[in-house]
Amino acid sequence: MRIDTPVSSPAPELPPIPDVLTIDKPEQLKALGHPLRLRVLEALGETEAAMSNRELAQKLGVDPGHLHFHVQMLLKCGLIQQAAPGKGREKPYRSAARTLKVAPELVHAGASDLQATVVEDVQKGWNAYGEAGQFRFVRINARVSPEKALEVLSDLVPTLEEIEDDGQEMLTITAIMHPRVAESP
Repeated sequence: MRIDTPVSSPAPELPPIPDVLTIDKPEQLKALGHPLRLRVLEALGETEAAMSNRELAQKLGVDPGHLHFHVQMLLKCGLIQQAAPGKGREKPYRSAARTLKVAPELVHAGASDLQATVVEDVQKGWNAYGEAGQFRFVRINARVSPEKALEVLSDLVPTLEEIEDDGQEMLTITAIMHPRVAESP
């Protein structure tokens, strides 16, 4: 007598991670307004492998219970994806794209949380690496249209992706553009 036992089917294979995700919803932009959520995106963006909440918490040095809220917010907004089924907080997650770009209409609508987070991150970088000479910056005043300057800044992403070397330490590269501020008299 032959007994057939059900065989569990393997988890469906996910498509490759897209190169770019354009953030075009206000809730996505708001999700970027917390430093811990940015760190989650950075951690997931450093690898093709999916990571569970516990693995992310261990990598980031934070409490898994505290991190779970932030992971769920990123998931709900579509900035990360669940890579496979799992139990409880042990579901594996991966980045929704290699690069995130903010749609111009959202930037103009007001990205104060994100802007404040970026400025805070730059300040933390200066505090941590300034004295050691590991904090570098370039500043230039140029007569170009804002559209052309944005195009140049946007070209940095694929250029850096092209020359990226997995054997090197991760760097944070922040590009900021604004009209020249008049000097005080």
